[in-house]
Amino acid sequence: MGNWDASIAPENPPFAFSEGMQHHVRWHQKKLGVERLHYLELLPGTIDFYMSGKRVRLFHASQLGVHYRVFHDAPVERHLAMFDNTDFTGYGFAPDTVFYADIHYPYRKVYDGRMLFNVGSVGNPLDKPLACYQILEGNYGSGDEAPFSVSLVRLPYDIDLAVRHAHESGMPDIEPWEVELRTARYRGLKEDAAT
Repeated sequence: MGNWDASIAPENPPFAFSEGMQHHVRWHQKKLGVERLHYLELLPGTIDFYMSGKRVRLFHASQLGVHYRVFHDAPVERHLAMFDNTDFTGYGFAPDTVFYADIHYPYRKVYDGRMLFNVGSVGNPLDKPLACYQILEGNYGSGDEAPFSVSLVRLPYDIDLAVRHAHESGMPDIEPWEVELRTARYRGLKEDAAT
């Protein structure tokens, strides 16, 4: 479950949205309909599994929840904390490989054999205007060491078509989103925080 899934799925979103954002959320809720909103509401916050001897954890934003953001240039301590077990992740195994999304900025960092990946974003990448995702390859479900690889994939996609569909659907607040797609620059990023 991602932050938008959590925010639009329930009848009373956990965020205190501005009036403009409340309109945006209601528009998405109406487009999705009850069945899809119910599906989003039931998504797990984290997924843990073994792959080729690695203890892999997936979550959207961080070990603390879907709304706690950790950027690629965060202090090392915040990156290391991503491997922690918390009330949000549960207290199963301690992962040695963590994948997350949220910031739409792909990267990989290795800390004493533990690997932290951000998978980027297929539809709204914020480092290059190219669709981005990662592929894990290995023996799913196996605690035994075996070949394990992660591939970063970048592909061009038809941004003009995506924008045209958004306009045709009547999506609110299109202009800032369109700028993000075309420039790979997050609308909420302050100039002095840019990297």
